[in-house]
Amino acid sequence: MKDIACTQSFRDFSRYNYIYVDKTRQIFRLLRNRRVFISRPRRFGKSLMLDTIATLFSEGADPYFRGTWIHDRWTDRKYPVLRLNFLDYLGDFDEFRKLLFRDIAAFAGKLGLREAVAGDSEPHEALRDLLKALDERGVSIVILIDEYDALLTKNMNAPVLYERFRAAIRALFGAVRGRRCVRFLCVTGVTRLREDSIFPGGSGIKDLSYYGPVSAITGFDRDEIRKCYADYINLAVSLEKGIPESAVSEEQREELLRRLAGEYDGYSFDAEYRHRVFSTWSVNTFFHEAASRKKVIFSDYWYDNGGIPSILAKYLETHIISLLEYSGDIEISMDDFWNPASLPDMRQEVLMCQTGYLTARSRIPNGNSVRLGVPDGEVRRSLEKALSLLVFPSADFAADENEQFFSGASAGEIAERLSSLMCAISHEIFHKMNERTVHGLIHAFMIGAGQPERTVAQGASGRSDIVLDYRNRRLVLGLRYAETEKECPERLCEAAEQIRERRYGDLLPAKTEVLQIALVFNGGEGVRQFTHYETVV
Repeated sequence: MKDIACTQSFRDFSRYNYIYVDKTRQIFRLLRNRRVFISRPRRFGKSLMLDTIATLFSEGADPYFRGTWIHDRWTDRKYPVLRLNFLDYLGDFDEFRKLLFRDIAAFAGKLGLREAVAGDSEPHEALRDLLKALDERGVSIVILIDEYDALLTKNMNAPVLYERFRAAIRALFGAVRGRRCVRFLCVTGVTRLREDSIFPGGSGIKDLSYYGPVSAITGFDRDEIRKCYADYINLAVSLEKGIPESAVSEEQREELLRRLAGEYDGYSFDAEYRHRVFSTWSVNTFFHEAASRKKVIFSDYWYDNGGIPSILAKYLETHIISLLEYSGDIEISMDDFWNPASLPDMRQEVLMCQTGYLTARSRIPNGNSVRLGVPDGEVRRSLEKALSLLVFPSADFAADENEQFFSGASAGEIAERLSSLMCAISHEIFHKMNERTVHGLIHAFMIGAGQPERTVAQGASGRSDIVLDYRNRRLVLGLRYAETEKECPERLCEAAEQIRERRYGDLLPAKTEVLQIALVFNGGEGVRQFTHYETVV
């Protein structure tokens, strides 16, 4: 069984016999365009894609591309490759200029053209002079720029610095304008802005972030996982079922893939909305954990690796209710989605999409708009974790202590604990309180506190109860909201009847104790507690 790679070097895949999901067909399509830009969320394989391209141009098809789609189809010659990663320049503006100039000058030196670059020039002037000298000599090169927006993101809340970096980066891309010596240019980053904000007119750089033929150039589709991770799929099923790997059936393999899809699939970078991909980081980590720990864990790997960026945390602070009430797609105008002028002014839903917390849920455009939605279960839980910390800033999220409480508390004690939680919420939230919000708040707390919640049903009204599975107890909470004290008894009966009809406690695996509680949150002025509850039998 091949090892799972944790590398951004394409050459490592053949050196160490790592699993390689062959993306060379999409890369071949990409290379038909001479100057391109692609945006993807973090941990989605951008740097590996660039390194694969760099290896192809600098080394040719042999030996590293043996066995890949492109091996027998690549006929181009070798080129010098200028690699620039803007994560290497995260200092102040002067340091950025100094380090970027250093790297351009060093590359010129390798080509025997150091004298073409003036020692006191700006980075864009150094690149312009180098490319002019290459044109004069009839020498062609490849330019690959990774994480172009790292400095813009870092300084998005410092308007003066942000504009200085934006202007300097735009000038750098302007230096390639009209230069025949640039055989291929590729720029990657997390965020995408209106083209003329970053790429000056005449640069010829095409935004292929949602170009269908290369939409799966990063990320994995289901067929790729089925083919390349077959041994790991068998291993995971055998660990869960307690059977030999040789006894794993096709049905069991497909069931695992369906579960993987629910957790890590759902990203669309296809303007036609025909293809979706899994998070590469999550899939790789899931299988690596299964192999190393001999245990199958559907964890939030992508989120745990980087968390919520500060800009999204600020967004959640001002959009708590809309996220709690959100259960479908968000529709935004095509202009907002496609043409944001700057990071500070970008609509927050668009920023969430670009950073991977939302994804396209329709064709682009879909009329005059675009639909966005949460990609998968992992990201939804990740947002709920962040939300719980913001909504309940003073709550105790210690998983062990909460497990000890909820796995042994009585119905009255649970009602009292949940009432205390609701009292900790800011007064502003209560202005828009309803049944879905109550459920969302309690659900967010349970997720943030690391409690073992499972979704068991979804009613026609969109409501579902909260079910927590502990070692010897299953706890079922049927939640209702009442505007006044008068409504509470009726709502309590509704909650209890739903638990009985839908048999939320009758699940596998069986538990020694099943405690089913109907609770009503009284939202009346001056009350705002779970005042009515009963144990359902």
